[in-house]
Amino acid sequence: MSGADRMGLDDPDAVFAALVAAHAGLDEASSRRLDAMLVLLLAHAVGDTGRVMAAIAEARRLI
Repeated sequence: MSGADRMGLDDPDAVFAALVAAHAGLDEASSRRLDAMLVLLLAHAVGDTGRVMAAIAEARRLI
């Protein structure tokens, strides 16, 4: 089971495509800023420090 499947996304392919499209045409620095802003926005949307910390640990483990 992939990480996306465990997250319960109903359409992980669409999410991946949107991420790829959001990065299109950006230089590396802008791409990193986009990633950082997305992480902060999603952490805020989750709204639970424990869940965010668990997600950070899981992402690091999957690398």
